Amino acid sequence: MKNIIATFALIISFSAIKAQKLLVPTDAGSKIHFVIKNFGISTGGDFTGLKGNIKFDATKPTTSSFDVSVDAKTVDTDNGARDSHLRQEEYFNADKYPVIRIYSSKIEGTNKASTYMFTGNLFIKGVTRPLHFLFTAIAQNGGYLFAGDFEIDRRDFGVGGNSAVMGDNVKISLSAFAK
Repeated sequence: MKNIIATFALIISFSAIKAQKLLVPTDAGSKIHFVIKNFGISTGGDFTGLKGNIKFDATKPTTSSFDVSVDAKTVDTDNGARDSHLRQEEYFNADKYPVIRIYSSKIEGTNKASTYMFTGNLFIKGVTRPLHFLFTAIAQNGGYLFAGDFEIDRRDFGVGGNSAVMGDNVKISLSAFAK
């Protein structure tokens, strides 16, 4: 009887794992973009080096999970001197903290098609903070394009010190293709 129950439990767990699609994010087709005010002017940049794992099931979003990172050294604002400055200790301290990571603790569906709620954490420069935002998941090219926007306060992560000329709020737009 124990063997029958164990076999049944194993079959159920394998079918649940199979329903979840394991995806790997790629730089190709993805864009991790940020915008912050500097001297009152909106200044933006991007990150590359996208890595991680995504388990996603559109029919059962609560079984889904995200663990994705970018390489902090890849910050690109189209200004080499500024990029070098942003990699230094006062900003991203990319030598000591080479990874910026986002990972979920809960994914929920919403009443809008292809739209989900992400609940999890953002890790920047040795600091982890909770994060909640809506995102979409659109099936395409044998994978999914995940897209969402959120804002953070850079000071919560010790980025940029007490700058009087740099804004505190950073708008982040994620558009990550995973296959």
